Amino acid sequence: MDLTLKAMEVERMRQTVTENNDRIEKLETLKTVLGGYQKAAVAFSGGVDSTFLLGVAREVLGERVIAVTAIASFISSREVGEARDFAASLGVRHEIIEVDLGDISLFEENPPDRCYHCKKALFSRILAVAEGLECEVVMDASNTDDTKDYRPGMKALYELEIKSPLREAGFAKSDVRAVSKELGFPGYDRPAAACLASRIPFGEDITEAKLQRVELAEAVLASEGFRVNRVRVHGDLARIEVAPEKLDDLADYAMRARISERLRDLGFRYITVDIEGYRMGSLNESLDI
Repeated sequence: MDLTLKAMEVERMRQTVTENNDRIEKLETLKTVLGGYQKAAVAFSGGVDSTFLLGVAREVLGERVIAVTAIASFISSREVGEARDFAASLGVRHEIIEVDLGDISLFEENPPDRCYHCKKALFSRILAVAEGLECEVVMDASNTDDTKDYRPGMKALYELEIKSPLREAGFAKSDVRAVSKELGFPGYDRPAAACLASRIPFGEDITEAKLQRVELAEAVLASEGFRVNRVRVHGDLARIEVAPEKLDDLADYAMRARISERLRDLGFRYITVDIEGYRMGSLNESLDI
């Protein structure tokens, strides 16, 4: 083997060992944090992070952990179904709360701090459920990557004293995926999900119909093989984001024609592809922050 290639392989192996040891340490820290609670509630969306948190909490706390899931038009119905299935598989008590857009102050008006008002309303409801079941704390599954983007909802979590044990233990998204795979938790490679309202530019009113159209449009892209995708809505224009490495797949004329036809059937007049590809919170780029 070429000496340069051998050195690269040795370095890669060393890095892998270092990462594994680091993740083992983070997992032990997480278990220590969770073990300090008598009874806890997990705000459980069914996504990768909350699935991991609930799974570890179940191992540490046993029957002293419950899951609380919100059902709303801005939350993917697929995620809610996955949440039900995983909680049932763990034998965890699973509480469901239903939320209407009108229950959340300023949500429909869609100001730049919409996420703050949404988190404040949702977690206030979750806290009420948790207190009724004598839970000591409510936990969310935000990780260290969530501090790298514009996240006004974090302020609400702080005000309500919601615990974030994954961040406390130093877990990044990549750590969550890697350890979830090792522990056999489902969906470790599932694409990152986000509130459907994040597809609508700030200042444009949010309606049930718009949210449903977004969910259906993204299902169209998923059916064509684009697991990572977003459909950002700009009036009657759909701006498609897919993983950068998948952009070349859209060169296929027949595929583009199918996607265009199905999105037009949903009410979009214009369909365009963002040549930068998917990036987290791309609509935040319009904010002066």
